[in-house]
Amino acid sequence: MVNTNDYQMAIDMLRCHLGLSEDEAKQHLGLSTENNEYKCVIETHKELSNLESER
Repeated sequence: MVNTNDYQMAIDMLRCHLGLSEDEAKQHLGLSTENNEYKCVIETHKELSNLESER
């Protein structure tokens, strides 16, 4: 999981200048938990597929 404290300034800028919620700002930055979990599932699936094809 990404430490959002590292991106807090960017999150705050999106919230202030674009009127986004914190969750929306995180999504725009690619920091949303749902997005990261989905990417992890996709990457795991690809790795498993590669292992299967090597057999």
